[in-house]
Amino acid sequence: MQYRRHYQKGATYFFTINLADRSSDLLIKEVETLRHAFQTVKQKHPFHIDAIVILPDHLHMLCTMPNNDADFSKRIKLIKYYFSYNIAKTESISSSRLKKSERGIWQRRFWEHCIRNESDYRAHIDYIHMNPIKHGYVKQAKDWQYSSFHRFVTDGLLPINWGG
Repeated sequence: MQYRRHYQKGATYFFTINLADRSSDLLIKEVETLRHAFQTVKQKHPFHIDAIVILPDHLHMLCTMPNNDADFSKRIKLIKYYFSYNIAKTESISSSRLKKSERGIWQRRFWEHCIRNESDYRAHIDYIHMNPIKHGYVKQAKDWQYSSFHRFVTDGLLPINWGG
């Protein structure tokens, strides 16, 4: 059975994007390269990041697409590409990836969920901001620096002591 993605112009989506090596801490070690990849893609293909958390081996983000565009797959593909292009080739690469001239950094696919309503939106923001606690990296959301949680606090949307 072929997986079919749901594309809706102007919709908000929750994404999970994983490294191929789930024991890696590459996203934290190369966080500035990842940020640059996001900036590059956003300049060419705008979208709004409502919330995000970068963990060592995966990231979660909530994004809103422009009203005239729904192609989130292109954006994620380009983020992965720009990130991969700008880091050293140290990862192991399977023979199937070698045949396709692919790097071995990212899992080939990603997970997406189209946000249905305000409570779904809020639940996914909470999930994003709680994720470093869930994985045992910190005891409080405020202690994880690679999270939009800090923007939410600055904007008065969450208290500093939220989440632990």
